[in-house]
Amino acid sequence: MESSQANAGGVGDSSHPAVGVPTGLDIDGPWAFAGGRWWWGQPELSDDPGVLDGSGTWIVCVPAEGSLIAARFPHSVAATPSASPPSPPTVDGPGSVWKSSLELVGYTHRVAAIRGRIADGDVYQVNLTLRLAGPRRNDHPGASAMALTVALATTQRAPFAASLCLPELGVWVVGASPERFLRRDGDLVVSEPIKGTAPTAAGLTAKDRAENVMICDLVRNDLGRVCRPGTIEVPDLLRVEPHPGLVHLVTTVAGRLRPEVGWGQLLAATFPPGSVTGAPKLAALEVIDRMEPLGRGPYCGALGWVDADAQRADLAVSIRTFWAAGNGSPHWRWTFGTGGAITWDSLAADEWAETELKADRLLRIAATPLDTTGGPLGVEDPAPRTW
Repeated sequence: MESSQANAGGVGDSSHPAVGVPTGLDIDGPWAFAGGRWWWGQPELSDDPGVLDGSGTWIVCVPAEGSLIAARFPHSVAATPSASPPSPPTVDGPGSVWKSSLELVGYTHRVAAIRGRIADGDVYQVNLTLRLAGPRRNDHPGASAMALTVALATTQRAPFAASLCLPELGVWVVGASPERFLRRDGDLVVSEPIKGTAPTAAGLTAKDRAENVMICDLVRNDLGRVCRPGTIEVPDLLRVEPHPGLVHLVTTVAGRLRPEVGWGQLLAATFPPGSVTGAPKLAALEVIDRMEPLGRGPYCGALGWVDADAQRADLAVSIRTFWAAGNGSPHWRWTFGTGGAITWDSLAADEWAETELKADRLLRIAATPLDTTGGPLGVEDPAPRTW
């Protein structure tokens, strides 16, 4: 059943991942879940995107503010159903809540400030996010990450579910992303930005459609920097995509890479993803740096797999993503990011409600309630702009 790295093929569609955990996987050691497969064993690690042009299959995580982490594991096997999956994750103590990095008042002030920058012509759209911090924990992050991975795979069925646990680097990331950042198949590259969210399709508005079209143009421009002239196309615009508890507007943008383009150039042209930054991208990033009190960490970065031999890959935008803050030390905690696009037509109360809509189901799956009143983080957090 187990396969070596040399013949670990079969990475692919994870839209309905099974959740059985393979024998031999040490949940306290390094492991990953991506592309509908489990990966484990002591990995080869690199922060050089050039390795993705070499050989083997790599699990890739790119934090929003950090450098690439690529892990090539020695063992891999396709996920299979389990009759007795691990218990759902739990937290220490009764009445546990998640605390926000922004209060509603502070969030409202930031929405007003962004609208001011839009009025000045500096930006058209800015993706404003906040961090939700869970309660302190005293168990091992690996066991909790495995339980959370299985719980999300069982109940959320996210199309780009992925996890990466590298204890020696202090990395524990568990994602249930609905959004494709980059799919590659030979020279074909595809991005599918999400912009526009509502409880039902009837709730989608002209503002949602405008958000999406702005980011579609940005992604076309990003891919145009590395694709052959005349190959950029939009085969699917503004489709409504249902997910548990909500719907998204999704657009597909595709192009054909120039022969000399490697992963370093591709990521430099497209990262961070346009859907979680804004337009114009560089101006939006400058506003984000001023407006968000804490760095995003792996949230709003990229997470997925790259098969260098086959020149195939699927990377998600790491939204709907949990990560362990505290580097696995005693009293570490899970952290979760949520947010949305601010445009001239934004109303702060509506945008705040959207952040709650995106977070609520995931936090309920993680078995703890959301503190919707906002408030300061209850314990020390890693320094801003670090992971």
